[in-house]
Amino acid sequence: MTDTPSMPSAPSGGARPAPEDGVREAEEDVVGQRNRRLAQAGVARAEELLMSRYGISSRQEAFDLLRRTSQRFNIKLHVLADVAVRLPAPQMQAPHWAPSRPRRPEPPVPALRAGGPARSGYGAVLKAALERTLHLTGAEMGNVQVVESGVLRMERHAGLDRSFTDYFAFVASSTTSCAQAAEEVRQVTVKDVEASDIFDEGSRQTILDAGSQACHSVPLLGPNGAVRGMISSHHARPLNDLSPDRLGALHELGRQVGLWLSWHRGTVVPAALDHLHRTVTGRR
Repeated sequence: MTDTPSMPSAPSGGARPAPEDGVREAEEDVVGQRNRRLAQAGVARAEELLMSRYGISSRQEAFDLLRRTSQRFNIKLHVLADVAVRLPAPQMQAPHWAPSRPRRPEPPVPALRAGGPARSGYGAVLKAALERTLHLTGAEMGNVQVVESGVLRMERHAGLDRSFTDYFAFVASSTTSCAQAAEEVRQVTVKDVEASDIFDEGSRQTILDAGSQACHSVPLLGPNGAVRGMISSHHARPLNDLSPDRLGALHELGRQVGLWLSWHRGTVVPAALDHLHRTVTGRR
């Protein structure tokens, strides 16, 4: 994992002894600094874009504009910022942030209805997708990540401790099952975390410390097959092979949720940016 501190490996024949308080605090501080830097980077780039394009005088003013827009449209601030810096920069004289396009209808996600009533909205869809994945895999722990700025960013989790969610808040390298699943665009099962050669020792120990002995990762795929995110289940015991029916249901879930995420970023977020553009330029 990029910028993640290396943690001592477990000695043979027993559990790794707990590091002294000072060592653990230093490791946690490095992880915290990395998370703050990565979490703030996208918003900072969007602030710079607004200041340059609209002549906004301060970062605070640009941040307030992004924050108000995210709240008005119920869009995560970091999602709004990430899409803003990836779309072509708006022109002052243009009526829209990006060229006007037909508003596509929200794609159905019938795989989520199998777990209860259909839910709408970014957070609700991810929450329902995680619950459905845990049901299909028989797990009680898991997390959802979305692709942002080339890394997997954790967005939802269940049953996992703070050390786990901090350590894996951002995943960039292939030393985890979720990163391998994203790189190879396929489901990845780790039947026994302790024996697997996928993980570096820091990742392995953090997963084991959270009570996870096995995991399964499912890519969320966009319309062109690109990975938009990942859902991973974590299991308290080593895992046997999932049945073909369950793997098929998980693949379909990943496909539907990935299409929904692509629609959200391509339709809902640009509409919010159009509103921001009209607000700054005085267009109505």
